[in-house]
Amino acid sequence: MTGKHMKTGSLSDLRGMKERGELKPSIKAEPAPELPEGFWDDAERVNHAKTKEAISLRVDSDVLEFFKAQGKGHLTRMNAVLRSYVEAQRSKTSR
Repeated sequence: MTGKHMKTGSLSDLRGMKERGELKPSIKAEPAPELPEGFWDDAERVNHAKTKEAISLRVDSDVLEFFKAQGKGHLTRMNAVLRSYVEAQRSKTSR
């Protein structure tokens, strides 16, 4: 990332700027509201993440290039396509 307003500096430079009050927050966030007593008492942790396994998979080069051409996250998109196929096949067999 570059730009006419970008500066470089060391950690000690940043600390000095902070001490002198030269650093300003990038956003003005509102303080978080106070939560009522017991707000979290009935909360349950929900884990939507599924465990994944590392594998070695051979795919056709044009298939890989198709997904890579869409940008970062091509492996995640490939997994989503496979998941969609699995769910479609499961729904067919459960009828």
